[in-house]
Amino acid sequence: MLNVLTPDEVSELIKEKFSPLKNSTEAVGLDEAVGRVLAEDITASEYVPDFDRSTVDGYALRAKDTFGCSDAIPALLTLRGEVLMGESADFELDEGECCYVPTGGAIPNGADCCVMIEYSEDFGDGTIGISKSGAPGQNMIFRGDDVFPGKTVLERGRVLASQDIGALAAMGVVSVPVVKKLTVGIISTGDELVPPEEKPRAGQVRDVNSHMLTAMLSAFGVKCINYGISVDNEAKLTEKVTKAVSECDAVLISGGSSVGVKDATCRIIESIGELLLHGIAMKPGKPTIMGKCGEKPLVGLPGHPVAAYFVTRLFVLPLLSRLMGREEPTYTVTAALSESVGANHGRAQYACVHLRYENGKLIAVPVRSKSGLITTLAGADGYFCIDRDCEGLPKGAEVSVTVCNGN
Repeated sequence: MLNVLTPDEVSELIKEKFSPLKNSTEAVGLDEAVGRVLAEDITASEYVPDFDRSTVDGYALRAKDTFGCSDAIPALLTLRGEVLMGESADFELDEGECCYVPTGGAIPNGADCCVMIEYSEDFGDGTIGISKSGAPGQNMIFRGDDVFPGKTVLERGRVLASQDIGALAAMGVVSVPVVKKLTVGIISTGDELVPPEEKPRAGQVRDVNSHMLTAMLSAFGVKCINYGISVDNEAKLTEKVTKAVSECDAVLISGGSSVGVKDATCRIIESIGELLLHGIAMKPGKPTIMGKCGEKPLVGLPGHPVAAYFVTRLFVLPLLSRLMGREEPTYTVTAALSESVGANHGRAQYACVHLRYENGKLIAVPVRSKSGLITTLAGADGYFCIDRDCEGLPKGAEVSVTVCNGN
């Protein structure tokens, strides 16, 4: 019999039994850092920008020189010249003076705002008329507004996005400390499995899980090693699992996780390490196994692709995040069910949905399918959960949908 834990208990077990890996960092260049996990805080050592600059094409001036001006009565200022892009403003404006500054150009000392060129008129005699008053700080970025020495710009554990790479480049950080990619071994088990390129005979099916899991984990920033299909032979599977454990940071074994006579995954994990759980109170995915060999996790996933998918999303990815010390935000939206959904299994039930808008309201359309069909997942926009103590939800009920984000 399975001794099941609730999903919340499994999440707590992961936090209790697994810790971030130590001494697993490396430095990569800016162009290789996107999608990687930042290994340490990035703190600025200089000002960005390092000078006061304009955000518009216009005239740098003293705001008080324009107070009360209008189209009818413009403020008349003496033009001191212009500041060219890429050059410093090595002069100071006195009262009643202005200078032309392009967008992004340096602001000379003495000026405290910029007025857009649309509100000016060049009279051709060295005098500029300003028809709209400025305010101190208007249309300006001051030195250090973006970054200043000692400011923590990016925190460790962040998965670096393209905008983060831009911030690193602005600060001159060209060698980025990141967590080394985890290596995860993937093994599919079952006498009935054949590779996708083969035509299944009667009683056979193509191996879906190893390729689906590789895709999920690769999109998650993990290196995968596919150890192929193992027949239902305990000795051969033990040999393959032992090899994978020696070469990888974590191992996923797809299939062989229930309580059948040939289902050896549980016994193998016990023989080489510590069995942590066998069974999760969820649907799909109840016959899930989790163990560890040293500090390395071993997870026995159900053979059904839908069950393997949900267990991987809900527990394997957070487990790998834990090992990497990675932040793992989830993205949820609230949507109304398009139809009623039953649930009377005494387990947390997860269901895929399509999302669509109707009359300005977000609607979740449950994907109806028989258990284990991979097409349940294809094209789904997200999923929601019905609590184990709930017998179902009526049409129109609002649910929190976790949005699938490519992995």
